[in-house]
Amino acid sequence: MIESFHELIAQIANKPLGALSVVANLIIIESLLSVDNAAVLATMVLDLPKDQRPKALRYGLLGAYVFRGIALLFAALLISIWWVKPLGGFYLLWLAGRYFFRKAQQRKLQTPDEELREKKQSWLYQKTLGVLGPFWATVAMVELMDIAFSIDNVIAANAYSRNIILIWVGVFIGILAMRFVAQSFVKLMERYPFLEACAYCVIALLGIKLTLAGISHFQPCSRFALFMEGPIDCLASQGKSLPTGEHPQVWGDVLTSGLSLAIFFIPVLSSILFNWPHHGKGSRDQEERLR
Repeated sequence: MIESFHELIAQIANKPLGALSVVANLIIIESLLSVDNAAVLATMVLDLPKDQRPKALRYGLLGAYVFRGIALLFAALLISIWWVKPLGGFYLLWLAGRYFFRKAQQRKLQTPDEELREKKQSWLYQKTLGVLGPFWATVAMVELMDIAFSIDNVIAANAYSRNIILIWVGVFIGILAMRFVAQSFVKLMERYPFLEACAYCVIALLGIKLTLAGISHFQPCSRFALFMEGPIDCLASQGKSLPTGEHPQVWGDVLTSGLSLAIFFIPVLSSILFNWPHHGKGSRDQEERLR
């Protein structure tokens, strides 16, 4: 059930601090995801001649704008399908689990050579290389990653709020972050390298929230569902709707936003005051990938 545009605006106007909290979380998580996305895309073109790399990255950036724009248009449809939330939740949990598993196995970032070997072993790369050549095969891989990243943005934004306007803001921020914010966050992550792990902790948190949304669908009037999702679905299951002008607080969204901000800012504050977790200059390899 998707509210009218005026109702969505009224929700934001009646809960401005909550809306600002959601937007603040979206700026952080979308920007950090954009840094990770840009680093992956930059790594994927390393085996091309130097004069072809900027061109391939420009195609990748164009594809990212296109696919995230499409995701922006279909965001309202995606949040209206109940099983998208738990499915997206499992996906985010898989992303976080894969990250921490690789960290536990390697205890260091994957080297460019390993990334390139992984890319060349992929089915799409092997099937397109002989037909299109190395350059266009690489572009095809970059565009495929753009599609995956676009879905990530919508799913992550959906975990913070069901307000489609705020979700649009989140995805749009993700588009801008790729161009204007990524480099700044690279420098921030160099100073506080533990922020990468913090980002994936937040992704895991969002995955848990979205996965639990399945309970709210089947039992919309349970105390858990009312706390996590608010009364809208419960009323809809009874053929009712909220009284005009009433916009109850969704405490599940408040809790998620608060925990997300805490996961980022408490470690940074602790690092500044006590140098724990340790911070420093970090590696310049990631910055070089983004150039």
